[in-house]
Amino acid sequence: MASLQQLKQWRDSLVESRLSGIRTLVDQNGERVEYKSDSEMRAAIESVNREIQSLERPQPSVIRFQTSKGL
Repeated sequence: MASLQQLKQWRDSLVESRLSGIRTLVDQNGERVEYKSDSEMRAAIESVNREIQSLERPQPSVIRFQTSKGL
């Protein structure tokens, strides 16, 4: 899995490409990705945003259970 910094760079690149109307993106490894429509780019950006949010969300350090017998 990519690091948080890599995901943010990728998202920024996708947003910049989408706003400038570019449909073909070449990443750092030389891999080429061509998006057929704006909706595909939007979906890719939303997916990256979800990944970033999941990595930025703090994990709980303590979980407390409160149980009762229902009396």
